[in-house]
Amino acid sequence: MTKHIFLTGPPGIGKTTLIQKTLEVLKSSVVPMDGFYTEEVREGGRRIGFDVVTLSGRRGVLSRIGSSPSGARHECRVGQYVVDIASFEQLVLPLLRQADLDSSGVKKVCVIDEIGKMELFSQSFIQAVRQILSGSETVILGTIPVPKGKPLGLVEEIRNRKEVKVFSITRENRDSMLQDVVTAVKNCLK
Repeated sequence: MTKHIFLTGPPGIGKTTLIQKTLEVLKSSVVPMDGFYTEEVREGGRRIGFDVVTLSGRRGVLSRIGSSPSGARHECRVGQYVVDIASFEQLVLPLLRQADLDSSGVKKVCVIDEIGKMELFSQSFIQAVRQILSGSETVILGTIPVPKGKPLGLVEEIRNRKEVKVFSITRENRDSMLQDVVTAVKNCLK
């Protein structure tokens, strides 16, 4: 039985947009939802990094071009971006722990967009995601990158779990996938 839904596809294909549209549809069904998505930060038309934005609108730095934040012991980099693990964990970990702790018997949706290289620098994030994957009350609606280069442990683990359904998003299917994703999430909530 499917318990979690993940979207995969190349960067910029529309995974986050599809998740946001899915949440709009689910709002009418009074399903408790929380979580975060990752958003590009642009300055003068140029991407300078990524922020994490919670469903309640709180925002924190995930990464920026350049050097590490003051006080960082060592840099965690993905290409030209330096990941601010402390900022990411401060915003995201309480959300994930709350999603896992709440045992009211009511199923809920936790958005995790995305589980990618930057986020995987945080061991606490990896543990929190694994905890939710193994629980029974929370349905993850998340995104994972397409396999490229060296496999990412947690991403491959998610891809191979029998209780996870992964939708591959393409330019051709992204506009027609909304109902399939909504139906899949609703089935997980039953």
